[in-house]
Amino acid sequence: MAYIQIVDDEAGFTSGMAEFLRLHDHKVATANTITAARELLNERTPDVLLLDLMLPDGSGLELFDAFETKRPAKIIVITGHTGVKSLIGGMAGDGVSYMKKPIEPREMLGMINAVAVDSGPESAEDVVKTGLMIGDSDVMQAVVTKLRQVAPTSSTVFIQGESGTGKELAAEAVHRLSDRCGPFVPVNCGGLSKELISSQLFGHEKGSFTGAAKRHAGFFERAHGGTLFLDEITEMPMELQTHLLRVLETGRFLRVGGETEIPTDARLIAATNRDPAEAVREGLLREDLYFRLQVFPLVLPPLRQRQGDVELLAQHFLNSLNRDNNTEKVFSEGALQQFSSHQWPGNVRELKHTVHRAYIMAEGDVVEALETFDDLHVEVEGLSVGRSIADVEKDLILATLKQYGGNKKAAAESLGVSLKTLYNRLNEYGEDATS
Repeated sequence: MAYIQIVDDEAGFTSGMAEFLRLHDHKVATANTITAARELLNERTPDVLLLDLMLPDGSGLELFDAFETKRPAKIIVITGHTGVKSLIGGMAGDGVSYMKKPIEPREMLGMINAVAVDSGPESAEDVVKTGLMIGDSDVMQAVVTKLRQVAPTSSTVFIQGESGTGKELAAEAVHRLSDRCGPFVPVNCGGLSKELISSQLFGHEKGSFTGAAKRHAGFFERAHGGTLFLDEITEMPMELQTHLLRVLETGRFLRVGGETEIPTDARLIAATNRDPAEAVREGLLREDLYFRLQVFPLVLPPLRQRQGDVELLAQHFLNSLNRDNNTEKVFSEGALQQFSSHQWPGNVRELKHTVHRAYIMAEGDVVEALETFDDLHVEVEGLSVGRSIADVEKDLILATLKQYGGNKKAAAESLGVSLKTLYNRLNEYGEDATS
């Protein structure tokens, strides 16, 4: 846990970022003027200072004279103004990073999590405590053991598991257990534009195509020194998988329209909710890329196989809701028994949403059992000998779509995939993706 001070006069940004960081167990204080910021700094020097330079009563640079005796481990200059880094150059000293609004909260979180008081990686116990990998079951303890083994290395990791099992959280846990000081950058391949995906991943030079008004840093550059997480890797076009494989083999990439290769120190973690071997057979994943990613496979168990973890997770989600809403609600015995006996086809994501719904419906301080679940698995034939995972996935997608009355956006959110991925699947099945 880090102590963070946010100095910014934009109320929406400050409150939103503060709440997001508090949800991830960081302590946050805020100020909207130079005067208020000086008072905060006099009380305590933060581990991380998020600083806007343009404040109502002066420039944020005025605060740097307060760091002569003790300085934050990290200062992140946040601004809506371009060219700040080139303007102030080395005036701010060491340990300063720059981020331009709008800021992706998880990218900010990655930078903050990289700053530990002892400049070292977090322990596996700390990662569990912060809510990334919660579970006392044998299968989850085995997962945590594997996370601890692979984190200190530079190896790629290929995370596999059903939708809702927590693949992004596992990837972030690997990052936080490592000693990498750069950000954790999550990317959903299914949500990338087919026309711009090369630019989004590798960046582009000014004038490289229509609309390229300035040089753009892609995800690989943004993740330099940190971790790049590519979710739904089988949704990446095959021709781009070739370029990705080359980056993994050489450690270098080329911006769109560029002539000079750029070295990258971004660790790659990929994930899929498909059977990767079957994806290779179906022509959705290059075989050579599959073997390159499969250096360290990590399979996340579905919630139904995690004996005893349902109650633990449900309590964690309820504690978060109580903290966010200043309440003290508790589960009834009936609610906990109901949760423990359910099969959770949507895994941890479904449990989280169910706890939230039960919390809202509770009339007093006791969260009771629900009358019904939004349960889809009764409509799906399920796994049986000789039945492929692709067939089961198809049934689940179509059943979910039916459950939501054809609303593709709602169905995609429930399934934990991007809308683009859902459209791709429907096209594969020969279903009308435009209706």
